[in-house]
Amino acid sequence: MMMQNMMMRGMMMRGMMMRFKPLSWHGFVLTCLMGVGFCVFLSGCGFFKGPEEPSQLPLIKVAPRNYPQFFDSRSFEGLARSIDQSLIYFKRVPLSRKYAYEKDIFDAGHMIRTLERFQALLAENLSPVELNARIKEEFLVFKSPGSDTGEVLFTGYYEPTYKGSLEQDDTYVYPVYSTPMDLVQIDLSLFSDEYKGHKRLRARLNPDTRRVVPYYSRAQINNLPDFLNRAEPVAWLESRVDRFFLEIQGSGRVNLEQGGQLRIHYAGSNGNAYRSVGRYLIEKNEIAREDMSMQAIRKWLENNPHRMDEVLHYNESFVFFKTEEGGPYGSINVEITPLRSIATDQRLFPNGALCFAQAALPDPDFLEPLEQWEKTSLFVLNQDTGGAIKGPGRADLFCGNGPYAEFTAGHMNTRGQLYFLVLKP
Repeated sequence: MMMQNMMMRGMMMRGMMMRFKPLSWHGFVLTCLMGVGFCVFLSGCGFFKGPEEPSQLPLIKVAPRNYPQFFDSRSFEGLARSIDQSLIYFKRVPLSRKYAYEKDIFDAGHMIRTLERFQALLAENLSPVELNARIKEEFLVFKSPGSDTGEVLFTGYYEPTYKGSLEQDDTYVYPVYSTPMDLVQIDLSLFSDEYKGHKRLRARLNPDTRRVVPYYSRAQINNLPDFLNRAEPVAWLESRVDRFFLEIQGSGRVNLEQGGQLRIHYAGSNGNAYRSVGRYLIEKNEIAREDMSMQAIRKWLENNPHRMDEVLHYNESFVFFKTEEGGPYGSINVEITPLRSIATDQRLFPNGALCFAQAALPDPDFLEPLEQWEKTSLFVLNQDTGGAIKGPGRADLFCGNGPYAEFTAGHMNTRGQLYFLVLKP
């Protein structure tokens, strides 16, 4: 089967090369630099992100007398594992890479020392009073200014599980696409320092005009009858709604009709702008703002199949997947940990950083309505990003897999505070 797939890929690639007129490298570079408008979609994994550069981040240094009370509502469960994942990331990048905390700049080596020192504190089994005293003595604390209200809006995401198949049949008709062979990634920084730090663009070559243009939108992909020839499916699902939510979450598990389970992860996107269908349904007065949740969107779509194109195509972004063991993986390409990994705007906050979040979570034994969730505080690691996670007033908490994770991620919409900790130099 693998050999057949390789042969098919080879034949399709040769066919595409015959259909496309060649574009000279000089012409290709000029075309790339010609002001074509792109909107970059950030999803569960940002593998197309360029090199990190320090920037003036919207963090506010907190005076020691104003430090929050550092208390972990989950008794540090899973925290050591999440810290280990950030350490994998920091030990993989150059030790000289810089990370900005307001006006203070720290290199990757210092970030490693921060996490190792915090691990050592955890190993001492300190009381809450002792832990707070040691943090005040040894760590600098910075606060996200949040939104205009001064708070951070915390939402959630999770790893869903759906029924599927490795082959198309009458039940499993919706393909989960791999990265298309005609999708081009353009790194403009290779051509000029002026573009250093910019996101890589996703595009395609128009064979008729020999120009680089934005890649196909969601509507175009769904309406292209031969798209299977551009992107080989990694699996087939029985529900179009399942596929859409799989894209929103960025990774998932597929219980296969053939037996066994397939782990699929984010491989890239079409580069079109992410737009929230939840916001669209609110603006159309289809779902009340106070009733909005992932579960409410699913129910509305299933009750209104004749309007599915209208609503789903509002979000022009489309996500492609790959199969991979383990995971799910965050944008810094390490495994994320339930209730310990968060996604933030990576343009603003340091990757892999140790954080402290004050928000609210439901009781695992009693899945109450949102207004009854208890206040929670957690140490978390900044290990991911997302298309809707933009600005200093947004953070997304990874909730894991299973019913509790699905309920929490689907309903989480709580405001709180987000702090960043770094070892004193």
